[in-house]
Amino acid sequence: MGRYIRNTAILAKIETTEGVDATPTGSSNAILVSDMSINPLNAQNVDRALVRSYFGASEQLVGTAYKTVEFTAELASSGSAGAVPAWGALMRACGFAENDDTTFVSYSPDSPSAQKSATVYYYDDGVLHKLLGCKGTLTIGMGVGERPTLQFSFIGLDGGDTSVSNPSTDYAAWKQPLVITNPNTGNVTFGGTYSAGAVTGGTSYTSRGLQIDVGNNVQFTPMLGAEFVDITQREVTGRIELDLSASQEATFMGNVKANALSSVSLEHGTAAGGIVGIFMAAVQLINPSKVDANGRRLIGFDMRSVPAAGNDDLVIYAK
Repeated sequence: MGRYIRNTAILAKIETTEGVDATPTGSSNAILVSDMSINPLNAQNVDRALVRSYFGASEQLVGTAYKTVEFTAELASSGSAGAVPAWGALMRACGFAENDDTTFVSYSPDSPSAQKSATVYYYDDGVLHKLLGCKGTLTIGMGVGERPTLQFSFIGLDGGDTSVSNPSTDYAAWKQPLVITNPNTGNVTFGGTYSAGAVTGGTSYTSRGLQIDVGNNVQFTPMLGAEFVDITQREVTGRIELDLSASQEATFMGNVKANALSSVSLEHGTAAGGIVGIFMAAVQLINPSKVDANGRRLIGFDMRSVPAAGNDDLVIYAK
C-alpha cells in the first residue's frame, strides 16, 4: 500500500528548556500549512577515502547532522482581538518576542539572550521526524491578489525518527484569511508612527503590497558535549512597488540618493479580530526600478529595514 504526501501533519510547541522535547500534540499544537518539505537528515558525511589495490568508492561515515523543515502558513488574526494567533509560537521560534495585550498581540525582535526554541514534529504518513531546539526565519507575502502568508524555514537538532500513525489534528485556531485586495487592505503608509497595535499619521501611497524577508541567519553548531541552533544575525529586507506621480517619483529618487530613512507600514483586514499589520520603523529604499504593470508605470524599490532604537526593525501585529 502506498504512502501519500498529503497525509502529513506538522506540530510545533515552544520548549521550556532549549533542545528538550516539548511534546506537542495534535489537539493543541497543529500547524495548518501548505508547500511543506523536510530534509530528515542533513549530514556532514565523512569519506573514508581508503587506498586499495582496486578502483571503487569507500564508505562515507555519517558525521554531524541536523534536520530542516519548511512550510507556508496563512497570515490571519485569531478571530478575537487580543487573542494570540495560531502562528504565534512559530514567530517566537524565529526570534520574536510576543506582546499579548487586551486588544492586540504584537511580535517584535527579541534580544538574543531571550530567544526561544521550539519542538517540531513532522508526521509523514506513518513516520514521525522529530526536530528539537528549532529556530528559524521567515518571509512575509502581502502582495495584491494573493493570500497573506508566512513562509517559515527551521533548523532543528535530530530528535529521531519512528514509525507511528499520524495524530488527530485540530485546526480550529487557524482562521481563514482575506485576499490582499483594495477592499480588504489599506494603502502602504510612509512616515507613520506605531503604538499599541495602531499606526497613526504618515502619507499613504497606492502600491502592489509588500514582500518582506526577516533575514535571520540560523546556524547549526556541533560541539563535543552539546549541539546548538542559533540565530546569529538579522537583516530585514523587502520589496515594494508604488504608483507615483512624476513629482512623487522625483522626491523618492532624492530620498534614495540621500540615504533617507522612513517608517513603512501596511494593515490588512476589515474588522476587529481579523486585522493584521506590518510596521517597520526605519526603512531605506534602494535599487529603484521602472515597473510595467499592464502598461501602467510603477516605481519599484528594494527595502532595508534598520533598527531605530534597537529590536524595532519589524513589528507584526494582530487585532
